[in-house]
Amino acid sequence: MPEYLTPGVYIEEFEIGARPIEGVSTSTVGFLGLTERGPTIPPKLVTSWTQFMRVYGSYTEDSYLPYAVEGFFSNGGKRCYIARVVRRGVEGAGGAESAALTKGEVIFKAIGEGAWGNRVAIRVDNSSIDPENDEPAGKRSFKLTIAYWKNVNFPANFNVPDTEKERKFRELLERADSVETFDNLSEDATSSDFFLKKLGDPLNNLSNLVVMEGSGRPSNTEDTVFFDVLEDGLDAEETSVPLSRRDFLGDPAAVPGKKEGLTALGDIDEISILCAPDLHQLSSDIRKTLISDLLTQCEVLKDRFAILEVGKDNPNISGLTIISTAGRQSKYGAIYYPWLKVYDPLSQQIKQVPPGGHVAGIYARSDIERGVHKAPANEVVRGALGLEFELTKDEQGILNPRGINVIRNFTDRGILVWGARNIVLDPLWKYINVRRLFIYIEESIEKGTQWVVFEPNNERLWARVRATITQFLTTVWKDGALMGTKPEEAFFVKCDRTTMTQDDIDNGRLICVIGIAPVKPAEFVIFRIAQWAGGSAATE
Repeated sequence: MPEYLTPGVYIEEFEIGARPIEGVSTSTVGFLGLTERGPTIPPKLVTSWTQFMRVYGSYTEDSYLPYAVEGFFSNGGKRCYIARVVRRGVEGAGGAESAALTKGEVIFKAIGEGAWGNRVAIRVDNSSIDPENDEPAGKRSFKLTIAYWKNVNFPANFNVPDTEKERKFRELLERADSVETFDNLSEDATSSDFFLKKLGDPLNNLSNLVVMEGSGRPSNTEDTVFFDVLEDGLDAEETSVPLSRRDFLGDPAAVPGKKEGLTALGDIDEISILCAPDLHQLSSDIRKTLISDLLTQCEVLKDRFAILEVGKDNPNISGLTIISTAGRQSKYGAIYYPWLKVYDPLSQQIKQVPPGGHVAGIYARSDIERGVHKAPANEVVRGALGLEFELTKDEQGILNPRGINVIRNFTDRGILVWGARNIVLDPLWKYINVRRLFIYIEESIEKGTQWVVFEPNNERLWARVRATITQFLTTVWKDGALMGTKPEEAFFVKCDRTTMTQDDIDNGRLICVIGIAPVKPAEFVIFRIAQWAGGSAATE
């Protein structure tokens, strides 16, 4: 209670009634798979296809992930996290290491493990503000040029005659896939241009290629060498070691800040969708185990949903003997079939890719345009040039009851997602939009009622909780996500002595019971038509 010791007028602020609940995001995707290059710790937020290429590189022959990410953005996706997978191999087989280079007391290290770092080179020159390199020690500056070549194999040293050095330097820069230049970097730790402030933090690094460690000014690149190359980058791809479950899962026992793969995605609360197209690089047994890992994370966290695909090694659809990819039921995942045909810039031909990334973009597009309560179906798949198989209505009639969502090619309407079911037989949870609506409502309420914790657990608090949740659900109902012509038909909220006992109250438990009536998709539209002779009998 405030103290009033001096006569006068006192103004006090206090809260009454409901607090607003802000809806959470429903369309941020966590992608898991192989990339050309880039960081593995932590998964990095990407907001465009251009940014993905800048950080993780472009298309590669051994990965479906870049095609999935491009499909995600082209279909309306806005935000995703990339958990890069590296071929680490079995223990004792070499593992994976980042390429590195030491110049003086400064270490240049490739961002992320793998042999790709052996195609990163640096050049250190005098800076623009100190072209003669005569600043006193401790205040010296330098210019750093970093370049990366995707498909160039070059010797460890670029030894050429002085007369050809600058020409060769320019030629290689023109052929590089990525070039970064940082001028006036300082060795002075108090300077805003201190090189470790700009290039020394793996989490907030200005470079997408290297991170720096150490102190002092690195020595200039020698006159007879126009680039210094990072060395000793390694991944198991060089030894033809196949991908393993551990490569994708990461180390579940890793400490925060050191987690990789699916384990790292589990710590990112913003993620609401999981997609791992490169699981199809694995054997069927390992893939099935990892799919179970994906579904388990969704089921445990209860704030995300997995998009899965039927594998290429399933029986051919012509025999109608296709089986579920997941191997088990879950109301937190959906399967899509068949694969998509897209244009491949690498081969300049048509390539078949898993549809998960494109479907994730459709989820995001549907959420933005209509809301999470709208089934993400009857939507055009942008970027798809064809399908692995052209399925008929009768063939889908066999797959749909099994929870396999079919993508079909309709004349004059294009390639459409034509299914909206989870991989679960429970009729209460068979539709994707119902599960995702509950995820949205549950997480929004959970985040929007944190203020309740440790408040006095009495009738006044219960009334505020009821008002807060009722206000939020009324907005959800007005958006068309719930059934009913009035709020009373759409939901109820109870928080009083009928929902908790005195024992609950004595043990610090506040129990609120909420019921909602979600809208279901019109999956089967039936028009019953009969002949009518006319006359007044039609109104009977």
